[in-house]
Amino acid sequence: MPLATTRIIPMHINKGKTLAQCLSDRMGYGENPEKTNGGEYITSYECDPQTADSEFLLSKKRYLTLTGRTQDNDVIAYQIRQSFKPGEITPEEANRIGYEFAMRFTKGEHAFIICTHVDKKHIHNHVYWNSTKLDCTGKFRDFHRSGRAVRELSDLICMEHRLSVIENPKRQGMSYNKWLGSRAKLSHWEEVRILIDEALAKKPHSMDTLLELLSASGYEIKRGKNITLMKAGQKNIRLNSLGEGYTEKELFAVISGAKVHTPRKNRRLTAPKKAKLITEIEDKLNGRHSQWDSVRILKQMAQSVLYVQQHDFDTFDELAEKSAAASVRVGELSATIKSAEKRMAEIATLRTHIINYAKTREVYAGYRKAGYSKKYLAAHEDDIIIHKAAKKAFDEAGLKKLPTVKSLNAEYAELLAQKKAAYAEYAEAKKEMRELLVHKANVEYILGLEEQEKTKVREAERESAR
Repeated sequence: MPLATTRIIPMHINKGKTLAQCLSDRMGYGENPEKTNGGEYITSYECDPQTADSEFLLSKKRYLTLTGRTQDNDVIAYQIRQSFKPGEITPEEANRIGYEFAMRFTKGEHAFIICTHVDKKHIHNHVYWNSTKLDCTGKFRDFHRSGRAVRELSDLICMEHRLSVIENPKRQGMSYNKWLGSRAKLSHWEEVRILIDEALAKKPHSMDTLLELLSASGYEIKRGKNITLMKAGQKNIRLNSLGEGYTEKELFAVISGAKVHTPRKNRRLTAPKKAKLITEIEDKLNGRHSQWDSVRILKQMAQSVLYVQQHDFDTFDELAEKSAAASVRVGELSATIKSAEKRMAEIATLRTHIINYAKTREVYAGYRKAGYSKKYLAAHEDDIIIHKAAKKAFDEAGLKKLPTVKSLNAEYAELLAQKKAAYAEYAEAKKEMRELLVHKANVEYILGLEEQEKTKVREAERESAR
């Protein structure tokens, strides 16, 4: 299905031009009357479209005055291009979606303008926002994987409005067709990995046999400190440069039977296909529009559809299995943490008793030497009670030989480290589990699986009642 697409473009000062000229040129293209039906499809937030370039420039001067900060190769503004499936959307709706996107992405902290172009077959938005915040005390900071965040938010909003989204998104800075074309051609490293996969499928009994199979595919083998594959017109490739699963050490382990080889998933070999689950969801949504009038439900369900797409779940069973596995993992980590905490509490108590036992040993020895005298007991009652409590704890624990405090401290430190590591993983696993369970429940609702299950239960109850 053709798709709504996005890309983020930082705008810098061009060589030989002033900041004002660059802003005017870039935004002038977006505001072109011939592309926006005489300016009809231009909207803005916290600025006037006719003077937006001047207002952006003024905010930067004020930022410099307030903060005194300057930057080399500073970003003067950002632009996002957002395209839609031909024939699916009106210019007015496209502009509203662009405005909603810009407001949610910038959190209302930056002035922006939305220019909807209608001069092409596909309606598309040019979204420009000021790199300087409205209060002029800070700037928008591009962040790691911002392009992905832009695409995900745009996809989410499009889903909320029941519009198409890109299933195989382009990479930033390339047209989709160009990107797809480049993906169709395998790199030399990928070709070698595929050849190794095919050779290992023939169960070679030694590394020499494996290399012979590669040699039969046109590669010259060079042995030295590293095994290198050479082919005319290509760069030499060392096995150890092929990545996880293809190093010399790992290949030796596979051939000896110590390890199972898992071929790297290569998406370039097959054309992208739509997951069965996504197709099933779309069919259900198309037949249940009357149930999707609530904005809250629309947003909630759109997030789940996007989650399914992003995680490549082909069927509902895959989503359910992943949810169940996540729940099991959370349970295992929780048990690990509780076990560590229990043992740490035991160590803390035992350590206290050992220290107390050592401190009161002489007092208790004197008590025994005094024939358990009441007078001696009255003079040293606290120490004697503490000593007896420690001795009782040792007997209950079945300790014939007491561990040293040093060994207990070492065990405690090791358990603490294990607990911290498990807790960090537990927090992530619990977050993933909650996400999966929420999205699984939403997909169940979309597909009507929950209602089907209730019907089965009711039928079973009626049957048993007969």
